[in-house]
Amino acid sequence: MNFLAHLVLAGQDEDLRLGALLGDFVRGKAELAAFRPPVQTGIMLHRRIDVYTDSLPEIVALREWFPPGFRRYSGIIIDLAIDHELALDWEHRGLQSLEAFDAGVREMLARRDNEVPPKLHRFMAYADRRGLFAAYREKSEILHSLRGVGHRLSRPNPLHRVDEIWDPFEARVRLCFASVFDQVQSDVADWLSSRSTTTGS
Repeated sequence: MNFLAHLVLAGQDEDLRLGALLGDFVRGKAELAAFRPPVQTGIMLHRRIDVYTDSLPEIVALREWFPPGFRRYSGIIIDLAIDHELALDWEHRGLQSLEAFDAGVREMLARRDNEVPPKLHRFMAYADRRGLFAAYREKSEILHSLRGVGHRLSRPNPLHRVDEIWDPFEARVRLCFASVFDQVQSDVADWLSSRSTTTGS
């Protein structure tokens, strides 16, 4: 799952949404401890979603489909493809418009600017320039994002050539997207419920 999916899975809770965005920028217990407990829960939820999603048979099968040169980077490609499918399926899920959702995320970040670390500030500046997250509806934006990730990686990689395999790969993602997303939503609800029961909140 990538940023858009993590935000949707966090639901309406603002602390969980902030944690959803922070998940890729917070490393280790010391960095986690710098945030208030409700935001920590959002960061831990982000991590839980990543681990659970990777374990699903549909995702395992997708990874195995990739040609050898791409397989090492399959997780990155799948994450962005899921955001793409979610953006395309947005209206069918009964959510507010993607543009309104996008604006709400930025309003939340502006209100809580003192909790946003420099790395997330830099990503959101990039997101504003590219028109994310609404632009995730466009295949060209997903391919652009993958090329950008590839440029930032230290070792040579094929992420600038994902267009060579995109069409057959996207067809496979589309077949399993609804099932995968619904399973993850169910697991999120169970995980949050179990934490609520444990903490007595």
